[in-house]
Amino acid sequence: MGEEASIAVVALVLQPPGAEEVPHLFVPPPNFAMVGCGLYRSGFPDAANFCFLTTLRLRSVLCLCPEPYPEENMEFLRENGIKLFQFGIDGCKEPFVDIPEETICEALEVVLDVRNHPLLIHCKRGKHRTGCIVGCLRKLQRWCLTSIFDEYHRFAAAKARVSDQRFIERFDVACMKISSAPFLS
Repeated sequence: MGEEASIAVVALVLQPPGAEEVPHLFVPPPNFAMVGCGLYRSGFPDAANFCFLTTLRLRSVLCLCPEPYPEENMEFLRENGIKLFQFGIDGCKEPFVDIPEETICEALEVVLDVRNHPLLIHCKRGKHRTGCIVGCLRKLQRWCLTSIFDEYHRFAAAKARVSDQRFIERFDVACMKISSAPFLS
């Protein structure tokens, strides 16, 4: 999956009789994919992706970037009644990677709470930080490591980090206090 690859879908929205039909472009954010029912992942969305995101009927967005959320995105969230959860994890490069396990656990609690669904998880590119969250979720779902790493590689591609995979492998699912989440079964 190329970093610049994206898919655009054109749809015609029903207009009142006599009105000119206006095509709407539905462009998903980079590295967009469905993780599970009502759970999605991607790179950082921008205005070009807002029309597409409205089709998901999101209740929440979980951002893993430490920078302040852009005002344009905040306005989109407000207009659509979407709650923002932000867990600032630095996007470090190897060999100086520090993945804070406590923050990952807190973010996973948001992901596991179905009251936050439909939910979009994203970081800058939808590769490393998002990949770690999804990889840890897959461990909770009892996926084998081979399948978890295959999924991680599908999104990180040539930018895959051994430190991310090591973190996922060592992640202790016992640290999560799970009452029940339907998609864990």
